Amino acid sequence: MRYQPPHFQAPDVDAVRSLITRHPLATLVLTGVDGIDAEHLPMLLEDAETGHGVLRGHVARANPVWQQVPDGADALAIFHGPDHYVSPGWYPSKRAHGKVVPTWNYAVVHGHGRLTWQHDRDWLLALVTRLTDAHEAGRAAPWHVTDAPDDYVTRMLGAIVGVEIALTRLEGKWKQSQNRSTEDVAGVIAGLEADGSLSARDAAAPMQETRSR
Repeated sequence: MRYQPPHFQAPDVDAVRSLITRHPLATLVLTGVDGIDAEHLPMLLEDAETGHGVLRGHVARANPVWQQVPDGADALAIFHGPDHYVSPGWYPSKRAHGKVVPTWNYAVVHGHGRLTWQHDRDWLLALVTRLTDAHEAGRAAPWHVTDAPDDYVTRMLGAIVGVEIALTRLEGKWKQSQNRSTEDVAGVIAGLEADGSLSARDAAAPMQETRSR
């Protein structure tokens, strides 16, 4: 991120990793033979005990991206957290002086690194098993890869290519009205809660957490 005001920096590395876990659908930006392109795929952040970690996912083998972007290419994975429009009418300061404008609150994580394509069947099976287990966790009757017939799983594995990004930089931006007064922040939270939509409530939650610290 070229523009990262200090007050909008992510709270800490745990918050960054948590956003990826809670919002795992990545926009993967790559540069290939036809220029810049973007793919959309769920990814796991792993091996983060030391360093920034590794992002892993997969694309369809029918997708030409794995043939057009070589191993070792630079990659950017973007993860979007809660976001919502912020009306200037929510600021108490509007009534005081009127010097307010609309904005947009959001949380986002950028993962930069070097890409490697993976074709090994065992690697792919292990990945889809971990992906499935992660997203089925908590369900009353979670589905497991082993629930499908072996020959079907083998055929499905042949239809995908693994994506692995060894991260060199992991950064987050939490734009949640930190540049406003305490009164204006409270007004934004009240406005989001009154909106009533799921996206508004999601955007208000981290602001409430920050205010309660």
